[in-house]
Amino acid sequence: MRSMNGDDVNGAVAGCLAALRPAVDRDWTAVPAGGLEWDCRTTAVHVADDLVAYASNLVARAQDAYVPFELTPDEGAGNADLLQVLEATGGLLAAAVDTAPPGVRAYHNYPYGSADRAGFAAMGVAEVLLHTHDMTQGLGLPYEPSADLAESVLTWLFPHVQPGPEPWPTLLWATGRGELPGRARVTEWRWRNNLVIPTERCTLTGIRPAEAHDLRLGGDGGFDWLGGEPYTGTQQAAGFLVKAYQAGVHRPEFGVFAVVRNEDGRALGGIGFHSAPDEEGRVEIGYDLVEEARGQGYATEALRTLTEWALAREDVDVVLLAIEHGNTASQRVAARAGFVRATVEEERTAHDEHDMETGLGLYLRRS
Repeated sequence: MRSMNGDDVNGAVAGCLAALRPAVDRDWTAVPAGGLEWDCRTTAVHVADDLVAYASNLVARAQDAYVPFELTPDEGAGNADLLQVLEATGGLLAAAVDTAPPGVRAYHNYPYGSADRAGFAAMGVAEVLLHTHDMTQGLGLPYEPSADLAESVLTWLFPHVQPGPEPWPTLLWATGRGELPGRARVTEWRWRNNLVIPTERCTLTGIRPAEAHDLRLGGDGGFDWLGGEPYTGTQQAAGFLVKAYQAGVHRPEFGVFAVVRNEDGRALGGIGFHSAPDEEGRVEIGYDLVEEARGQGYATEALRTLTEWALAREDVDVVLLAIEHGNTASQRVAARAGFVRATVEEERTAHDEHDMETGLGLYLRRS
C-alpha cells in the first residue's frame, strides 16, 4: 500500500502557495484567519513552525519533548518571504519523512506521546490544509484541496471519525470548521496517531483504517510480514476494523495491532480487541501468528502485554478469550498469560449473551 509520504507534504504545500499568492500584496496582519484568533500572517508562521518542528523531532528521534527551538522569520520579511519559508519547511518535513526508517517513532504529545513517519506526514498535511482554509477564508480566496489528501488525513489521523459523503467537508466538520448534515457541530477535537505498546521483544503497533483497508483487500498494510503475508485471522480482523470505522463506532485504542518484532521489523501476526468494553467492563481479545513465528513465545508475550494494558484501564475489569476446545496450543498460551478457564455458568452466560459458538471454551483474566 502507499503510505503518507513526502510527496503528500509537498503537494499540500504547493496547493497552499497557489491559493495564497493572489493575496501576497495585502496586509495579512490586518486579516483574521477564518474563525481563529490569529491573523493570517501569524497563522502562516505557525504552519511553518509546525512543519520544521515535525521534521526536527523525526530527524532527532526526540522522545520526551519537542526539539527546543522556535521558528521566527527575519524582521521585515514580507508575505512572499513567508511563502518561501512555507515551501522550505514543507520540503524539510518531506525529506525527513522519506528518509526515516519504517519503524522510527518520535515525540508528539497527543494522544499517545509519539508518531511514526506516516503520522508526521499526515500531521504536516493536516496543518497545511486546515490553516490554508483558515487563511483563504479570511482573505476571501477560493481553496479546496484534493479529495485524496483530505481522505488520507482522515484515515491516518481521524480513525474515530465516521467517514462522510465527501472527505474535505468531513475533515472541516471534524475540526470544528464546518457543518455536516445529520451531525452535531464539533466544538472540541484532536487527531489521533496510532497507539504502540512495547513488549519484551516486539511492538504492538496499532493498525489504522487506511492500513486495515489494504489488509482486508489482501495487501500487506504497509508491514513487512514474516512469511510474506499476514495470516487469515489478521485479514479478517482488519475487515471488522474497517466496518467499525465506516459505522463510526471504531475506538482506536481497542482496535487491532500488528505484532512487529523489534530485531528486524518483521510483522509476525495480529492481536486485538473484538470491540470496546461493554457495560460490565468486559473485552475480548483475539490473536494469530504466521506459521513461521509460532512456538517461540511471541503469542504469549503479546497476549500478556495487551491484557495487562487493558486491565490497567478504569473501563476494563475482565478480559475474555474464546478458544476452540481442540486448540491446545492456544490454551497453553492463555494459561501462560495468566488466564483461567471460565466456570460452566460463565460459559453458559457467554454463549447466551454473545452468541458464542458451541465449539469454543471461555477463558478469563480479571483485574
